[in-house]
Amino acid sequence: MFSGIVEEAATVVALKKDKGNLHITLRCSFTGELKIDQSVSHNGVCLTVVSIEGDTYTVTAIQETLDRSNLGLLEVGSKVNLERSMPINGRLDGHIVQGHVDQTAVCADVTEADGSWYYTFEYTFDREMAKKGYLTVDKGSVTVNGVSLTVVEPTDNSFKVAIIPYTYEFTNFHQIKKGTVVNIEFDIIGKYISRIAALNA
Repeated sequence: MFSGIVEEAATVVALKKDKGNLHITLRCSFTGELKIDQSVSHNGVCLTVVSIEGDTYTVTAIQETLDRSNLGLLEVGSKVNLERSMPINGRLDGHIVQGHVDQTAVCADVTEADGSWYYTFEYTFDREMAKKGYLTVDKGSVTVNGVSLTVVEPTDNSFKVAIIPYTYEFTNFHQIKKGTVVNIEFDIIGKYISRIAALNA
């Protein structure tokens, strides 16, 4: 489980395609603290560390993950938001994030707002999935590329988020522009509520 509080934007140093899998090698400041089989969130996708070498480590994304997320669009030099799993005695500073990306969205607009930024994201709307909690609500939570954010002005197929300077600088939000594909994970609590409501209908 994660909280959506990104620790670092790591750099992709190598990519290797192996049949339907993609091996992603990254360099980050806390590689020395990682262990084989450890779970780390990459742009919101929970992946397992499979090897460590010096200040780099490698994770593997299977085809289903590549189809559902933006990881297949990574290039050498890309920045990836990282978060290690939350310790059981840690603070939940963001919201409950599973690291199971639901789908991708596209940045439709970026507007500067006196030192901060508003990003608008659009995603494919599916009414049946929305009934199961795959949607956003005003002042609710959503995860974008692994970052826990508060929803502003949601519609059926879009939402806005406000990004403060710290988040802009220390995550890959500074690389997101109109047309950029991002990973989104809808709030798990909303999914549970929707499921319970459907069972009681």
